[in-house]
This record gives sequence, C-alpha cells and structure tokens, in this order.
Amino acid sequence: MGLAQSACTYVLDNTRNYRRKRRRHSGGWQLSSTEEDDSDSDSKIYASKRMRLMTTSQYIYKALFQEGKNHDVTLVIFGKEWNLHKIYLCQSPYFASMFSGSWKESDQSVIQIEILDSNINFDSLNTVLGSLYQDELIIQPSEVVSLLATAALLQLDAVISKCCEVMTQTVNIKTVIRYYESSKSYGVSAVEKACLEWLLVNLLCYVPETPDRLREISVDLMELLVTSQNLCVVQTEFSLYVLLKFWLYLKFHPNWEGSAQDGITCAHNYFKEQGSESEVEFLLRDVGNPYLKAFRGLRLASLIGHPQDVDMILGDRIIPASLLLPVFRMQWYRMLQTDQGYDKGPRNLTEIEFNQHSLRCGRVLGASRHQMWRWTGFHFGLDLVLTYERGSLKLRRNHRTENEMALSQQTRRNLMFRLTIYGLDEQRMVRYTQTTGIQSTTLGKNEEICLITLEKEELPLFLSANFLVASPLTPGASEIEDKLGLTV
Repeated sequence: MGLAQSACTYVLDNTRNYRRKRRRHSGGWQLSSTEEDDSDSDSKIYASKRMRLMTTSQYIYKALFQEGKNHDVTLVIFGKEWNLHKIYLCQSPYFASMFSGSWKESDQSVIQIEILDSNINFDSLNTVLGSLYQDELIIQPSEVVSLLATAALLQLDAVISKCCEVMTQTVNIKTVIRYYESSKSYGVSAVEKACLEWLLVNLLCYVPETPDRLREISVDLMELLVTSQNLCVVQTEFSLYVLLKFWLYLKFHPNWEGSAQDGITCAHNYFKEQGSESEVEFLLRDVGNPYLKAFRGLRLASLIGHPQDVDMILGDRIIPASLLLPVFRMQWYRMLQTDQGYDKGPRNLTEIEFNQHSLRCGRVLGASRHQMWRWTGFHFGLDLVLTYERGSLKLRRNHRTENEMALSQQTRRNLMFRLTIYGLDEQRMVRYTQTTGIQSTTLGKNEEICLITLEKEELPLFLSANFLVASPLTPGASEIEDKLGLTV
C-alpha cells in the first residue's frame, strides 16, 4: 500500500506542469504529455525544412540585368546606360534585327537609341528590358500605356498582349480617351473595341459630368461615335445636339472649368453671341469647318420634332438654316401622307435604311420597379407610351378621345423598332446586354404589346431604343449631304 502510494506521488510530482496522464479512451490509450513531447521532438528533427532561396530567374535578373555582369553591349537611351547581353536582347525582334548584321549597330558595343515616342519613358524601358531577364512582369494600370508603347517599339508580342489584357479590364472615365488614342497608335484592336463600347453607352449620360474628358474627345472620334448605330442616345436626338454644342464650346475654351449644367448654359450664350456677330452659320465658317464631320451623324429630321428645340437650333446658328429648310419640307410631306392614309408606316426596310432614318432615344431604368413614360416630339400622330414593370417593357399606342384631333385616325399603323438593354459594372463597362434586333409590328388603337422581357433585372439598366413610325422619304437628301454631310 505504501509502495503504491509512493509511486503515485512520484508520478504526480513529475507531471505537475502538464496535468495530463495516460488515459483510456474509447478508441485506446492516449499518450501522456511527456511521450507526446518526445514524439514532437522527433518529428521536428526529421521534418522537411522549407526555405525561400533566390531562384534562377531572380539571380539572372539581379546579376545580369541590374548589375550588368559579363555584358557585351551597352544601350544608351535618355542619357542612361543599360549594360546588357545580346543573347537576351534578341528575344525582341527589334534587337534581333539590329544585331543580325544589316544594321550599323550590329558590331557596336555601345549603341545610342533615340526615342521619338513621348509615351515611352525611362521607367517603361527599364521594366520592359528587365522582362527579358525574368519570367514575370507586373503591370500597373497607371503605367500600362507607357509599357504598351515600349513593347510595341521592341515588338514584344507577349508584353503587348498582357498590356491589352490590363487595359480592357480597366476602361473607365479616367482612362478611356488615353486608352483609345493608344489603341489607334499601336494597333491593338481589342482595346479600341472596349473603349468604343464604353463611350457609346456613356457618352451622353456620364461623360459630360467630367468636362475635361469630353474636351479630350477628338473630332475623328466624335464623328465615329455620333454616326454609330450603336450609340446609346439617352432622351432624344436633341440631347445629342446639346452635347455636341457643349463639346464644341470646350474645344474653344480649353481652360474652362465647371459643372456640365453650367457648361451647357455657357455654350448656349456663347453661340448665341457668335451668331449675332456673323451672318454665316458656324459650320460654314473657316473656324467651324474642322468640326463639320462631328455633326455629320445628326439625324436632322429627329431634331425638329418640338418647337422649342427648333427655336434653339435656329438661334444657335451652328447648323445652316438653308440646310434645315429641305428637312422641314420633307417632314411636312411625310405628315400629309400619313394624315391622308397614304402611308401606313414602314414595313421590311433594310437594316441600312432603318439605321439611317429611325428615331434614336433612350432612358435610364432606375431603381423603381414600375415606370411609365413617353419621349417628347412629333411622331406622326402616334402617342407611344412605354411601361416597364416586373422585367417586361411594353409599348402602347395610346389613343384617348380627348386628344383625338391630334392623333392618327388610321385603325392600324405599322412601325419598326429595335431595343437594346445594357447593364454596367462599377467602372460603367458593359457586363450585360440584350437586344430585340430590328422588328416590325402593327398596332391598333390602344393596343399594347410586349417589346422585350429581361433575362436579368439588376437595376439600374440603360435602354437604347430606335423607332421608325413613318416611311422615309429622301427627295433632296443627296443635295444636303453633299453640302454638309449631314443625315436627313
């Protein structure tokens, strides 16, 4: 008994700090703490040790590129020297051609290179040259244009591809114009396409909020946007005219700063004053002629659908009145044809005809799940009311008796339409699109049809619509287009 007690006391004294002993568990015995420590010690002794060593790529980059050990050529660019190695430089077709023997530099150990491209700088050169000595390249969006320019000079397709990948993922209000101009300079069509897609959706509803970006849009780019059939014209064609006027004002006032609303007011006052000082409209003057093609895509017939719009256009004296008068004449004749029942509306026009003559309009579908509206203007006796509810967009030919004298009395009217829905991400890049394509329909009085049912309903969404409610006529159109290049 005493011996057992003595042994027990010994065990307790030697395990006081661990407070654990061998215990029976349902599955067997558990090691005591002392036995566990011995086992852990053995495992630590024989366990594999992982240490981060300098990789071969890192060593090559440090020793050969940064320190220039055993270099056989020195590049002098921007007054800086790079001690490099022809065998690495020849990964670039630019240097491979230089060292092939046909260039005078092929036998030189020190080579001076003059850089004419302002987008290329010391940092971009250092980064791209360094990429020839390692297997990774970190590209920051703020530096990507310079890296693209440098990679294009050195003809490094892999680097160009990575730059394009970064650029197409980071198109936003701050980068879009610079990215677009770079895409044209260096022939990267994927970036050009991404920038155009962004601008076509955001030109009217977002870009004017940043006047500096609007000012940066070149005449050629603005012409491309305005004439595009994919331009999302929020509100009506007159909204596009107002934007062009604001853009024109910014071009002549490079230091102007302020809000979009203030700028639109300043532009209105400026052109009103300009018009009073000259009998020649702005686009016919030498100072305005360079901007002529930017107005080429305006659909003049859609500009004169409301008396207040007409008053402002004539008062601005930007578009010559002599070119608007034939459009008034044609619209009057189309109205008579519709009123007398000769024209029951368009059917089966070609895509080119539809894109040229259809009314462009649009709207932001906000947070409300139920919305109803009509676009203002003259629609040849049709009162078209649109309703958005529960993911469906419906069109109704509204024909109320109190407005009967102003509405078409034809029992049924033909019309053509195309609707496109856009969903944007936080950078306002298109993440979702759905379109009806060009369609024809016939509406009776007070008849309603469903135009489109959304596959996704993540508001806000952007609606771009084209409607054609009267058959197009083009007498005299060629004469107008020859004079000014504007679309009737």
